[in-house]
Amino acid sequence: MSLPPPPPGPLPLRRRRRRPTVLGLCTEGLYRVSGNKTDQDNIQKQFDQDHNISLVSMEVTVNAVAGALKAFFADLPDPLIPYSLHPELLEAAKILDKAERLHALKEIVKKFHPVNYDVFRYIITHLNRVSQHNKVNLMTADNLSICFWPTLMRPDFENREFLSTTKIHQSVVETFIQQCQFFFYNGEIVETANTVAPAPPSNPGQLVEPMVPLQLPPPLQPQLIQPQLQTDPLGII
Repeated sequence: MSLPPPPPGPLPLRRRRRRPTVLGLCTEGLYRVSGNKTDQDNIQKQFDQDHNISLVSMEVTVNAVAGALKAFFADLPDPLIPYSLHPELLEAAKILDKAERLHALKEIVKKFHPVNYDVFRYIITHLNRVSQHNKVNLMTADNLSICFWPTLMRPDFENREFLSTTKIHQSVVETFIQQCQFFFYNGEIVETANTVAPAPPSNPGQLVEPMVPLQLPPPLQPQLIQPQLQTDPLGII
């Protein structure tokens, strides 16, 4: 027999309970706007010592926490998306048929080491949630993939030949964000613009821009994290 639900608290209190999460997800330019570098380094240092750190007591901004998260992945000995699977991912991203392309990517991600797979699923799920608030935070799956693919894949930027495939790398991460439910939770394929990453130019000397510029407003004033922010295992938002 299930217990009766507790009596509802005052409306203002219930709103306050939801506000920290909403504040983080709705922060305009989340993962694009830089936070305070000193705060970011301090978060990383404290997290290394205690994974249950209280971000509220540290009085840091949402942007500093976001920056610390990106730095965490950038500082890993190896990228979260294994180098050994990059060629397969890039080839799968070129498949013209959408359903075939997504199923090919789904089979490749199953080859991740179990730890990499679990963390990748967690961060992609988080980025998918962020993208769902894009009308407020202006961070679409496309914009988020621009911010995250260099960190998650960490390619050799000094390789001139690589510069012609940067859009394909980005499209891989963008697709994972858009189709998060399909890849990790047995959900249906989401209807999106059916774009396929362009093939590299036939002339090796013809290079393309390594990244697509974000069409977003100028840098914003970072928002201060409010009390009761700790709502998920990694303390992202």
